[in-house]
Amino acid sequence: MTKIAYACAVLAWGCLLATANAETYTPGQRIEKDYRTFAKPLLVTYCGDCHGEKDPEANEGNFSLYDLGAVDDLNAAAWTSVWAQVALKQMPPKDMPELEVVERLQLSDWIVQELSHALKDKGGFQMHLDPGKGNFVDHDLLFGPLPSDVQLRPTASPARIWRVTPEEHITRLNELINSEAEYDPAKPGLRTHGDAVPTNHGGELKLYFGIDRIIKWQGGTVAYATAVKSVPAVLSSSRDHGLKNYPHFHTVNSAEATQIISIAEDIIRYMAYGPLSIAEPYQITDDPNSIRDKMQGDLRGLPTSIVYNTKIMRPLTPVYDLMKNEGADQESIRKAVDYLFEALTFRPPTIPESDAYVAIVQQSINKLGKEDGAVLGLSSIFLDRDALFRTELAKKGQPDEHGRVMLQDWELGLAVNHAFRYIPPDDTLREAILSGRMRTKADVKREVERILADDSIRKPRVLQFFRDYFDYGLGGYICKDTNALEETGIRTGQGYYFSLFDATASTDRLVELILQEDKQVLKQLLTTDKVVATSKDNAFFGERRTRQETAKSIAEARKLDKADLEAWKQANPGEDPPRSLLNKRRNINHKISEADLTGEPIYARVGRRSFGSGSMKPERVLATVPEGQRLGILTHPSWLVSHSDAMDNHAIRRGRWIYERLLGGGIPDVPITVDAMLPDEPHHTLRERMRVTQESYCWTCHQKMDPLGLPFEMYNHAGVYRKLELEKPVDTSGEIIDSGDPELDGEVADAIEMIQRISESERTEQVFVRHAFRFWMGRNETLNDRPVLQDAYQAYKESGGSMKAMLTSLLTSDAFLYRTTMRPDAAKSE
Repeated sequence: MTKIAYACAVLAWGCLLATANAETYTPGQRIEKDYRTFAKPLLVTYCGDCHGEKDPEANEGNFSLYDLGAVDDLNAAAWTSVWAQVALKQMPPKDMPELEVVERLQLSDWIVQELSHALKDKGGFQMHLDPGKGNFVDHDLLFGPLPSDVQLRPTASPARIWRVTPEEHITRLNELINSEAEYDPAKPGLRTHGDAVPTNHGGELKLYFGIDRIIKWQGGTVAYATAVKSVPAVLSSSRDHGLKNYPHFHTVNSAEATQIISIAEDIIRYMAYGPLSIAEPYQITDDPNSIRDKMQGDLRGLPTSIVYNTKIMRPLTPVYDLMKNEGADQESIRKAVDYLFEALTFRPPTIPESDAYVAIVQQSINKLGKEDGAVLGLSSIFLDRDALFRTELAKKGQPDEHGRVMLQDWELGLAVNHAFRYIPPDDTLREAILSGRMRTKADVKREVERILADDSIRKPRVLQFFRDYFDYGLGGYICKDTNALEETGIRTGQGYYFSLFDATASTDRLVELILQEDKQVLKQLLTTDKVVATSKDNAFFGERRTRQETAKSIAEARKLDKADLEAWKQANPGEDPPRSLLNKRRNINHKISEADLTGEPIYARVGRRSFGSGSMKPERVLATVPEGQRLGILTHPSWLVSHSDAMDNHAIRRGRWIYERLLGGGIPDVPITVDAMLPDEPHHTLRERMRVTQESYCWTCHQKMDPLGLPFEMYNHAGVYRKLELEKPVDTSGEIIDSGDPELDGEVADAIEMIQRISESERTEQVFVRHAFRFWMGRNETLNDRPVLQDAYQAYKESGGSMKAMLTSLLTSDAFLYRTTMRPDAAKSE
């Protein structure tokens, strides 16, 4: 169809459009319309001028609507592109007639509806459910005026089943075999009972057996790490960047189930026997010298290389009692079953559940004998649905007129608990659930405010939100090219990666300090001049020297070495100088002028016992960053390296993060036909190599990202401050374009100016609230969530930027409390 034919078609559909314009619309309702009478007229009217030619190359962006047709599995990619352009208001262009609000909402929702139907037998359409697509919902409609023809309905979240995250699963298992220290207000930074199990210095999330009882081992730290029995995180995570707390992201496959059973057997045996389940009896002693004759030969990396003390450190539970006593009576089996069930599912079993597992254990014992049978039978509880998933099915209660059912009792209580913790509800919340006092909004508010006010109730879920939101914990997982890393001035080797995992723990602690103050939380995170640091951070927070400065530093060191040598010879005539004096300053990093990060001693929340080179030390300082060089988390190496790649900075990724996480913008996915690679030009700066993104086909999206990421070129890809790149002055200029807030838009001199400007914006705070909503609700917001988001933002604003106030608002909202098993209009449409 030619442009003339499109123009003629407009007249034919005019009356239909007039009817559409007069409609009211409730977002999310089923749209009983088809392509021919609904979608096609809109595309003809608003898109035909630019995309109506048959030849793709004759259309804007080489995209043709000529043969599009109704949504099916063959043209799904094209319709997905149309959906993104419509939802983000990028189609039609701003200099063309715009879709009416209802038209845009209906067309966007209709496309999602039709894609979901067309792809239901091919894995379904999930893109609109991704947290990265949450910004596709119009920010101005959420926080600004709402047209009268858009009618909202009371919100609720869908009934769903959540798979526990790797962090949750490991922490649950840790509770079974390790006794953690209780919270000490005098040392609030030390990891205590209820905190998440931390990664080791290699970035591994593991649970270690008996580590607090180890008093000696043979071999170095690698041998030690090999010899200690450990449980890796079995449940995998499918995402690297962004929010991960969505129910539909994860499942449990058969391979994982097999691993869980194997892990369960190890854990139950350790619960029963302690280190004796993994060591020989002679290895349990308080005097390692007494078994010197047993520790002969090369035992490095073998379990027999470890000595445990005799003190019992693990919890002694009914599982211990069952295995300790002779025989296996029904009462002992039931106590072990009920204890293990609640420890893994966070709720007591029902009588039928308890009976079923008791029967399984008894049957296993009858077939395999007491020990092996009890271990196998109890292992089955580790695969119980509620040990791996958390349900919000809302089967109790009557639906209201909107089809919503409020969660209650254990489902509501565990939802509140899950909002903060990885361990079972405390006694107060457990009692409230059992006594029927977790059934109302007031009940939830009471418990939320109590938990938020009590520092001894650890809340790792809150910290996890900030990790997911800022994405600052990924730097240690980015494998750097050795030569490229050397050019940054940071020393290469395993120590580099250790430093980045240390940096993540340090940033965690800084976040906690700002949350403790609980004032202007987001602004403080963006603009703080504080950093929690180790001694190695002096280099990361330093300044990269020029070649001339590096040469001068080397010459001065040699001069001082020579002077020291001459002084020694004069004091010790005729003697040979020690080797340590010949190159005394050889370990100085001449490529970097190190920062002086000194300050108040502070602890970071890492493993409580040093595990050779595999654990981090908790000692840190709270220091002030070099003035004029750093401002807030986005200028810390933990964030900068997390948003880099193996060879260089990643200005596009950084710019996209700013655009989406702070400004609330949306970027369509890169078409599969685009080769999204920068040219390999080692003698050109990153800004020079990014010229390819300014081609007309790319620049529509890249103009919103690149100018936001390039100001961070004031740091190299190890996060070190610099003034030169390839011996050329670094260009740190940038621009905020199409932010949605005209007061924000405009040129910026560098990252610090940009961060300062953005941190003052109400829009940035609102976008922050939107991301908090996604994390704690486990889904993207819709226009029907408008009152919830506005209430949460108002609570944040009126409280002076309090995270506690915002969380209380979100966790007492209808979106958190209510579930729907079916859309109210769905039955009518069938």
